[in-house]
Amino acid sequence: MLDICLLGTSGMMPLPYRWLTSLMVRYNGMSVLIDCGEGTQIAMKEKGWSPKPIDVICFTHFHADHISGLPGMLLTMGNADRTEPLTMIGPKGLTKVVASLRIIAPELPFEIICKEIEGAEQDFSFGDLTITAFKVNHNVPCYGYVMTLPRTGRFDVERANAAGIDKKYWNRLQKGETIEDGGRILTPDMVLGPDRKGLKAAYVTDTRPTDSIAAHVADADLFICEGMYGEPEKAEKAKEHKHMTFYEAAELARKASVKSLWLTHFSPSLAKPQEYMPAVRKIFPEAKAGKDGMTITLVFDENE
Repeated sequence: MLDICLLGTSGMMPLPYRWLTSLMVRYNGMSVLIDCGEGTQIAMKEKGWSPKPIDVICFTHFHADHISGLPGMLLTMGNADRTEPLTMIGPKGLTKVVASLRIIAPELPFEIICKEIEGAEQDFSFGDLTITAFKVNHNVPCYGYVMTLPRTGRFDVERANAAGIDKKYWNRLQKGETIEDGGRILTPDMVLGPDRKGLKAAYVTDTRPTDSIAAHVADADLFICEGMYGEPEKAEKAKEHKHMTFYEAAELARKASVKSLWLTHFSPSLAKPQEYMPAVRKIFPEAKAGKDGMTITLVFDENE
């Protein structure tokens, strides 16, 4: 399962009632943070989640509202006696940007590993969890992220018996082990049916809508997407600054056949996003206006 928390929902600047947009995902003892603007660690503490177990921080791009909270976050991690390495993923220039920000956080008790995204798309694997970065359309290099968790097929007793596999190996094969038995190599695919539907969550912000976004987030269980403006009259402003309106995000969700849509990265001038949701749901019924601390646990469908 994936525990997902939208820590903040504001774009451009934090507000007294809304922290900057960031996302935290927990899976099997590891945690992934996407974006770290000013105040992110406060939003995390308000939620009751800890920065100490964060294994990976992904950055969409290098605008201040998405990365300026990093020095404070690193110092908080260091003060919590963290010693495990921390992996960071982001556009080209990540190593230089992080080094610059670390001028005010120079001494840390853990190693930082920077992985700069190569090209328009790149996969990063962390155990069973795969994070796919893909380029979007903003006024600086910017990436969206898709997190996928695969699910193996059901154990097939008939296949196991037909292959003459001793029952003592069944459990180990089901768990993914490869076993040598008297010169014979036994593999999990010999006892498992077709892969079942896994879990998929996507996070996209600071971009115009593109066909590539729709393709990458297709069939996601949760699509978290920027909705900078809810006011219909600001459509041209969204185009000018390469952002999205609520309605463009809803069209993307509909086109990509996602299960649910959370809007985020609201303009500071947008005080009440909920006022615009009835019109949004006419385009995509499973849309919600994001709120700081909004949380969901995605679980495998036992009927699949």
